[in-house]
Amino acid sequence: MEKLSFLIVDDSEMDRYILKRNLKKIYPDSEIFEQRDGQEAIQFLQDYENKKKSLGESFPPILTFLDINMPMMNGFRFLDEFKPIKDSNQEYQSCVIMMFTSSQRESDKQKAFSYDFVKEYIVKGDNNIDQIKSKIESVLTLSK
Repeated sequence: MEKLSFLIVDDSEMDRYILKRNLKKIYPDSEIFEQRDGQEAIQFLQDYENKKKSLGESFPPILTFLDINMPMMNGFRFLDEFKPIKDSNQEYQSCVIMMFTSSQRESDKQKAFSYDFVKEYIVKGDNNIDQIKSKIESVLTLSK
């Protein structure tokens, strides 16, 4: 399997740590980037040419785990700002989003899936490592 790169966007340091640890168990050779909110994540994803030079094949991350409730810029605002970045740069076309949130609200789930690049909605704590692996593999297979 090719080396995968992930981006975790979550204001909870503990949630980022747990998810990163689980991802490293599943994909030991993966590259994992972390951002504390949507604004930091958008800044990270902008300036493709310089990021590609400094991060190489790990950029852009193929899969982003996105929380909804964050300060500065929440997950939905991130999706709004990421859409034009994705649409205007061919290199971002294979990037997909998995919501990774504590929100169990059906309205949040429906809103998330209104973005065509959101492929999964995971409620924190509801899935074990094998279920997360299965969802990642399903999403990555569908996005090829």
